Amino acid sequence: MTVVPRLVLSAPSSGHGKNALAIGLLAALAERGVDVAGFKLGPDHVDAAYLGLASGRPGRVIDPRLVGMDRLAPLVAHGAAGAGLAVVQGSMGLYDAVGGRPEQESTAAAAAALRSPVVLVVDVAAMGQSVAALVHGFRSYDEQLWLGGVILNRVASSRHEAMLREALDDVGVPVYGALRRQDLPAVLPSRRHGVAPVVDGSADAARAVRRLGEAVAATVDLERLLGLARSAPDLPAPAWSPEEALGTFTAPADRPLVALAGGPGGSFGHPETAELLRAAGAEVVTVDPLRDEALPVGTRALVIGGALPEAYAEQLSANRRLCIAVAELARTGRPVVAEGAGLLWLARELDGLPMCGVLDAIGVSRDGLVAGYREATAQTDSVVAAQGTVLVGHKAHRAVLTPRAGQRPAWSWEGGTPEGFVWRNVHASQLTLHWAGHPTTAARLVAAAAAEPTTEAVPAQPGGVPA
Repeated sequence: MTVVPRLVLSAPSSGHGKNALAIGLLAALAERGVDVAGFKLGPDHVDAAYLGLASGRPGRVIDPRLVGMDRLAPLVAHGAAGAGLAVVQGSMGLYDAVGGRPEQESTAAAAAALRSPVVLVVDVAAMGQSVAALVHGFRSYDEQLWLGGVILNRVASSRHEAMLREALDDVGVPVYGALRRQDLPAVLPSRRHGVAPVVDGSADAARAVRRLGEAVAATVDLERLLGLARSAPDLPAPAWSPEEALGTFTAPADRPLVALAGGPGGSFGHPETAELLRAAGAEVVTVDPLRDEALPVGTRALVIGGALPEAYAEQLSANRRLCIAVAELARTGRPVVAEGAGLLWLARELDGLPMCGVLDAIGVSRDGLVAGYREATAQTDSVVAAQGTVLVGHKAHRAVLTPRAGQRPAWSWEGGTPEGFVWRNVHASQLTLHWAGHPTTAARLVAAAAAEPTTEAVPAQPGGVPA
């Protein structure tokens, strides 16, 4: 059992302001000297990154589809070690689930698994006394739900606020704060930039987080919220450990250097990726694909996480020296794992811009977003998984690649054609995995990085540059 004061922040649906509230709450408490930790429920790297920026420690994605419901509590205990408050930002509405399994994957289900009180953020701009019926309905819908109270957003006036508070008092629901319509300004950088402003250490991102923190500090009863969080019982599981997750894996005698794509503010992947690599015996360093012109000296493997923004194609293409270095690393048989837009970076070109040329494929951006979970089967032995392994990943991309797969595909799933590329020790796919859900990937990659590189003859069309 692990003691972690915690809250789950949710809403009746998307668009009520819970993201800005969660970021502002963490920033406000951090400014007061409280050690805080932020978590995003669902496969959203961007929200997690800003929660991390606000808290001063890595923001983490916890997703029951990607890591399993039984790992949620251990991952929260791990990520919030020593913290005075953990805030879990829910996804969509409280009882919603993208996969259509709300009893297993909704924010309400996660809150039950975490034994955590829920604070509902409600946009009341067009609402009066009906707020009581709405909140009472959410509280009554699931008898296992612990609804600790609400925060009202977009309140019109003092009179409006008094009306709302009176209605909620009648049904016994505490109100922890009321924000006016202008209190949560749209100050965060555009989502088209993805996690880049956080990873790059952007001053604009830091200012935006600070403004949200100031707004929350002026309108929300922080001490009462802390009291609610501290009333949560111990988490029902010990903290996750990357060493224990790897089991009986024996680390190599030397420490192969693994470069992780990122910047001064973190990586383009989940924090658990770096933690697992280190536990498996690797030395992990960061390489900035937008600015660094060379891989770190001694690099024996490269990992490009799925949060690299597609919108940065011009900057990726312009960094020709690093593109050449990545292509050489792959050509010599060193492990390269690319997820999401990392696959596009390894292609021959994207929207007419030259990329690394590791894969004989062309990417083209489109308007529609491809998004969703996939239960994928590994089609080829690789540094990521053994052939036949079944894993759950997530896709979120606009650009498509031609061909979709190489002669040795990475994955297949029901209803889709094979996808991704395996060439020598390269594994590239637009499917993004959460390594905490399958830690053996870290062990496989570190073992391959420690071994002599493999450059056996493999057909190069399509899917790999010629030797």
